[in-house]
Amino acid sequence: MDKIQQKDLKLVCLKNANKTEVKILNFGASLFSMKIFAASGKKVNVIVAPKMPEEVLSARYKIQNKCFGGTIGRYAGRIAGGKFRLDGEDFSLFQRSGVHLNGGESGFQCKLWKVEEVKEGSNPSATLSYFSRDGEEGYPGNLKVLANFTLTEDDELKILYTAETDVKTVVNITNHAYFNLNGEGSVSDHFLCINADKILEVDEKQLPTGNLVNLRDNQKNFENNKLIGNRLLEDTFVLNSDEEEISARLFAPLTGIKMEMRTNQRAVVAYVPEELPADLEYQTRVAPEYPSICLKAQNFPDAPNFRNFPSSILEAGEKYQNLISFKFSVKR
Repeated sequence: MDKIQQKDLKLVCLKNANKTEVKILNFGASLFSMKIFAASGKKVNVIVAPKMPEEVLSARYKIQNKCFGGTIGRYAGRIAGGKFRLDGEDFSLFQRSGVHLNGGESGFQCKLWKVEEVKEGSNPSATLSYFSRDGEEGYPGNLKVLANFTLTEDDELKILYTAETDVKTVVNITNHAYFNLNGEGSVSDHFLCINADKILEVDEKQLPTGNLVNLRDNQKNFENNKLIGNRLLEDTFVLNSDEEEISARLFAPLTGIKMEMRTNQRAVVAYVPEELPADLEYQTRVAPEYPSICLKAQNFPDAPNFRNFPSSILEAGEKYQNLISFKFSVKR
């Protein structure tokens, strides 16, 4: 693929009757911004992302690899040793220090996606596509991927990822949006609820050991609304919910904005970074500590290497689907 240039970047804007506005960037099929009205009547951008789209083309952006709002694939999260086995054949992936992370050196979040369709009017939507060739980053099979973003009239953002392959492969796609329901500052004052009573145990490289940790008396138990506070999070929560039930809930008392998440996936990776790169200019004012939270609906990290984890295998003729919903409302 030719080097991506600024002229190749496209922003698609979706607006509903409530004047809620979502912008999708074709680089990485990224959720670039989402502006909704707070209880005060002020419009708030609840997505933390670089100020200008062209920042994604800079060398520092790729080195930092923060994946702002991007679509992560082929495999979201970590794969130990950068390798897995399918039907007796070993596949080697790009890895650093024994870890393959978020699709490799240049995952889906670094690719230029094609804008296939934009629908305006009621429940506006945008569909983007990417074709991942056999052998890309070491993965087998030609993979056709679609990302559909729909903004409903009741302020629900639905993201549907689908994929099809011509030979057996592994797939785990998610979205890496950073949320801050205050529209600025820190998420330390946000309340978080996750419908899970277990997380994955990990080692010093954040790789799963294969064991589950019961959250009954654990400080990371968010089954009931709990203040995030000054707390680092980077954990895979094993969901008790199905796609009809709420998987996670986030609430910001300052703005009155509530976000309810639903998904058909088996896990949500909750990630609260201690900080974000200080040398980037952002759309919103970013606090120096705990500036955002990611809630990534996906399969377990390193599932190709654990028989007791949910299967990540996609067969030829089958269709992969990841449905993620973020429903927004305001408590006045």
